[in-house]
Amino acid sequence: MQLKQWFPFLAWPRPTWALARGEMLAGVTVGLMLLPQGVAYAALAGMPLVTGIYAALLPSLVAVLWSNSPRLGVGPTALTSLLIGASLAGMAEPGSAHWVTLACWMAIMAGAMQWLLGALRSGWLVNLVTSPVLNGFTQAAGILILLSQLPDLLGLRSTWSAWFHNPDLHHFDGWAAGFGLGGLGLLLLLKKLAPRWPSAVLVVALCGMLSAALGYAERDGNIVGHLPAGLPGLSWPAAIGWDEVSRLLLPVIMVSLVSFLEVASSAQLEHRQAGTRWNENQDLIAQGMSKVVSGLSGSFAISASFSRSAVTLHVGAKTGWTSVFAIGMVLVTVLWLTPWLYHIPQAALAAVVVSAVINLIQPRSLQALFRISAVEGSIALTTFVLTLATAPRLYWGVLTGVLLSLCHFLYHRLHPRIVEIGEHADGSLRSRAIWNLPPITPHVLAVRLDAEWDFASSAALERHLAQAMQEHPDLQALYLDAQPINRIDVTGVESFLRLRQSLQKRGIDLHIGGLKLPVQAILDKAGCLSPGTGLHLHRTNTQALAFLRNAY
Repeated sequence: MQLKQWFPFLAWPRPTWALARGEMLAGVTVGLMLLPQGVAYAALAGMPLVTGIYAALLPSLVAVLWSNSPRLGVGPTALTSLLIGASLAGMAEPGSAHWVTLACWMAIMAGAMQWLLGALRSGWLVNLVTSPVLNGFTQAAGILILLSQLPDLLGLRSTWSAWFHNPDLHHFDGWAAGFGLGGLGLLLLLKKLAPRWPSAVLVVALCGMLSAALGYAERDGNIVGHLPAGLPGLSWPAAIGWDEVSRLLLPVIMVSLVSFLEVASSAQLEHRQAGTRWNENQDLIAQGMSKVVSGLSGSFAISASFSRSAVTLHVGAKTGWTSVFAIGMVLVTVLWLTPWLYHIPQAALAAVVVSAVINLIQPRSLQALFRISAVEGSIALTTFVLTLATAPRLYWGVLTGVLLSLCHFLYHRLHPRIVEIGEHADGSLRSRAIWNLPPITPHVLAVRLDAEWDFASSAALERHLAQAMQEHPDLQALYLDAQPINRIDVTGVESFLRLRQSLQKRGIDLHIGGLKLPVQAILDKAGCLSPGTGLHLHRTNTQALAFLRNAY
């Protein structure tokens, strides 16, 4: 068992003929998606196109073999590629040797960070990025990806600035626009009519054949061109200076975080369908190892694609063997079939990227957030706006969103819900203000703290009780319904002692009902529950109510 924890792939079922046949068919489908997307996302990251194929080989294999979620569609992804390309802008020329070196170091650093977090069992940190923050970021990223692909999709020969100053169709390559817009239309149509088909590879292959037949390369068309055949070697990238390392730190954190959020969204879906528990720490380790291997093989950081993961589950993949067969198909391509990619227009690759990210742009989801919570909707909108406004430094949007979410969380912790309670007709204790209930008895104040009794809630509880006692000068007893209190810390213990002393000076008895064992144990250790006058513990609210009505 211990060996399988270190090498999760040992727990995979041995492939029988029936299993291997089904997994191979599913793997071919996924591999046909992975090939064109890998090349297209390499262009999005500003990397040489062949590195998209390299990223789909050994790095993807490592990610699958060591993952707790082996049916993930691992490899190059749009969001991670966009972050890489945006983060390196201004540090080197896209596609240059130094750009590749920086991208490799980004992958190694991000991988080391993820591996360390997984080894330290710190996968819970992913929860710091809330759903509203992720919603705002992914939609902004989708728009940025779309805008980055428009020049290739429309065949823009010059720049947008030149076209605005001199609007003319000569700025565009008509053939490229035909390949791009026609390919995009066909991709969207096939996704709707035949979602299980490998539409990306069909459209790219069709555009490649048309390009070859029409002599598009001879017309100075923007095509994929020659890609080196063979496998990449493993080696450390060239050294970079400390100033560049410092400039990469924030982007590396963002790549680590966003790429793992991509993994989390797909992995949770996989485990819900399988009825198993997701081990986020093991997936952090797997993703960390894969990124390090990606950097050592001269490629860029990979992640898990939500679209490919969904297709993997949709075509009936049962084990990680599906991904192994998909990677095997990429291996065959890089060894023998790269000449077939020569005539593929760049516009067709842009169409593949655009069709993949269109689903990220969903304005209605922002509207839905505002209907649920105006504050969280505002956090999502702020993240969205800042991500667009600070491009290419995309991390400022997410960091601001995370900070706002933490402030929102802290505000609620510092302002806990404290209600005066009375007995409802069904026998439960509920808010007197909401349900218009009478007090338990005229001389008893009953309150409930719907929070932990800790450093955040103690001051608010003491203020509330002090004001309540001033408003009820004839008070004889205070009843605290402690059932919602799951935890108490040192500050809470000190607050409890101050409360008890204050009540004793006023001659008011303290009654506590439903005190949970972990909280009671801490109060016992602190000597807060020592026998004495004025303190009464009740196991249930029913017992407490009966006692209070008889005593006061």
